[in-house]
Amino acid sequence: MKRLLFIYNPQAGKGIIKNHLSAVVDIFTKAGYLVTVWPTQGKEDATHVAARQGWWYDRVVCCGGDGTLSETVSGLLALDQPPVLGYIPAGTTNDFSRNLGLPRGVEKAAATAAAGFPRPCDMGRFNQRTFVYVAAFGIFTDVSYGTPQPFKSAFGHLAYVLEGATKLGDLGRAYHLKVEHDGGTLEGDFLYGMVTNTNSVGGFKLFPPDQVSLDDGVFEVVLVRQPRNVADLQDTLLALVRQSAGSSSRVEAFHTSRLTVTASEPLPWTLDGEYGGDPEIAKIENLHKAITLVWGK
Repeated sequence: MKRLLFIYNPQAGKGIIKNHLSAVVDIFTKAGYLVTVWPTQGKEDATHVAARQGWWYDRVVCCGGDGTLSETVSGLLALDQPPVLGYIPAGTTNDFSRNLGLPRGVEKAAATAAAGFPRPCDMGRFNQRTFVYVAAFGIFTDVSYGTPQPFKSAFGHLAYVLEGATKLGDLGRAYHLKVEHDGGTLEGDFLYGMVTNTNSVGGFKLFPPDQVSLDDGVFEVVLVRQPRNVADLQDTLLALVRQSAGSSSRVEAFHTSRLTVTASEPLPWTLDGEYGGDPEIAKIENLHKAITLVWGK
């Protein structure tokens, strides 16, 4: 009999999974799995159990928000041969699930996790840590740990923050960076940066759909330079509002399989919406087809 490890965050989405737990286990059982259920006991518990126990299972399914997914992936990446991973989105924000075409509703998503289409997907390594779909630094990202929705809304919120900051005469802090990537080296003062493997963040499409694939071995990168004057600021805002990252001289947009970001001081980062530390040197690498995820449509 096939074996399935079900890791769920009992606190995610105001505890929504508790009302569906029996039905979810029944769905997995009817799909032919012997099911082990593991409610997470705290931060990074999903990582620990996936790393310790994941090798024994044919499939691992995690249930929670983007943070639970990220923790589970981190644990599975410690294995030589990670099992197929299914995902039941049940958090306050479930940004990455949109990429997978997962249905709404816990039980529908459980049915997809049990019998959906497995497909390899790239992951990211950030120094010694891993992330699923986004690493970011700069203006407003420091509040994302407590209020993730503004971070998930990415450029829409960034445009709002920039516009409000101009009225207050404060654009926030810029960081002097050297950014080395596949296509060369950039240097300057940057307000914000985002390294992604996703079709969209908060519904915002960074690049045209035909330029984005979750298993192509490259990230999509957007860097926002500090505006030098009002005209620069207006140019930047227009590009952000129009969702055309490469149309402004103050916005750098490119694809790369790796990058090294060297800062002149500690630079705080977020990884999948959680605090990622403040290294002066961040080495970011695309882990090509590192995890096989279950997709919906």
